[in-house]
Amino acid sequence: MDRVREAANQKILFLPHAVRQMSHPERMISAHEVREAILKGKVIEDYAEDVRGHSCLILGYGSNKRPIHVVCSPKEDYLAIITAYLPDPKIWKTGFRERK
Repeated sequence: MDRVREAANQKILFLPHAVRQMSHPERMISAHEVREAILKGKVIEDYAEDVRGHSCLILGYGSNKRPIHVVCSPKEDYLAIITAYLPDPKIWKTGFRERK
């Protein structure tokens, strides 16, 4: 988490997929909410062997305390936001930390 936050403090880069996911009218996740999730959230899955480079899934909370999942990859001088979405209760257990 320290590496993620250090990279985020330098710069956050939203990849096109993340922007598309965040912009869906039924969820509308702001850049501010993603930043809050990164700064105050917790890593719930670590993808050390990801083909795009080491990445992780963070659970954080946005406006009105709604849960947000952020998949990101810390780079040397920025944090790449791969995607951000509202977790589906059909896929995630209560608390959105574990898959069903």
